[in-house]
Amino acid sequence: MAPILAVWVGISAVIDRRYKIAGLAINDTQTKIMAVSWFTDRHFFLLAVVVYGISTIYSVFLWRKGFRRDDRINYSLLVVAAGFHTAAMFMRGIHLDRCPVNNLYEAIVFLLWTIAAVYLVVGLFPRLRFLGAFAAPVLFCIGVFALMPALDPKVVTPVFRTDWVNIHAALILLAYGAFGLSAIAGVMFLMQEHDLKFHKARAVFSMLPPIQRLERVMSGLIIAGVILLTAGLAFVPLLIKEKEHEGTAFKGDPILYYSVFIWLVYWALFVARWKFGQGGRRFAYGVVASFVFLLLTFWGFMLLSPLHNK
Repeated sequence: MAPILAVWVGISAVIDRRYKIAGLAINDTQTKIMAVSWFTDRHFFLLAVVVYGISTIYSVFLWRKGFRRDDRINYSLLVVAAGFHTAAMFMRGIHLDRCPVNNLYEAIVFLLWTIAAVYLVVGLFPRLRFLGAFAAPVLFCIGVFALMPALDPKVVTPVFRTDWVNIHAALILLAYGAFGLSAIAGVMFLMQEHDLKFHKARAVFSMLPPIQRLERVMSGLIIAGVILLTAGLAFVPLLIKEKEHEGTAFKGDPILYYSVFIWLVYWALFVARWKFGQGGRRFAYGVVASFVFLLLTFWGFMLLSPLHNK
């Protein structure tokens, strides 16, 4: 998690600087000139979604074959997709001169990027690469949804001016990405447990990791996600103070209350796992259900938020 956060904070720092193209100083967001104006960040994200789709198709064959071959091809496809995805975010950040997380499209793109980035790190361990076969359909389906034009309004007004908002957004969305990958590990856990319970040959001959390792992965990602979400929420008082210094009274925000609720949900999972020993199938169902709830509700609260959907 730390290397991923460091990369994004570094990107944000570069974005916040003044750029020069062909000797022309660029001081106004609306006058920025992109290196290749006809090929926008949305084109790069579209390419990423296409590759996620190819990875999804390949994942179907892995499912049908019972996961009996190494997943290096799928991992390579997701590396390519993540490259396009990163380029899309970088171009959007340069174009807007800020961290691109100020509307629903940008938030979804960042959330998907965190899931892909965390998977690429976890996938360095060969026995965990099959997480990609479960992650690819999620990345593809949500990516197609994110491409809806209505989610990306042309006029975008940044609400906060400091760098704190970049770190705040990065930490929270990285936490959601960790929760997403933990849910994917939970699906793998439930599938493996089902195969073992009914003595299916796939449980013996597949290259999927054992359920004990999957449970450790779920637990580790939940811990990382709770820590990241706690750190992200810790910046909220600084952002509220910034608005008050500008003469704007803070009257609450739906996405803030939503984030606190999500923190409570995952904290409850954490307590249930380590305090009351609720592991195995119950823990996996809780992890999967919690992230499904997050996916179904996150976009609605983003649309309701006056500060996060400008």
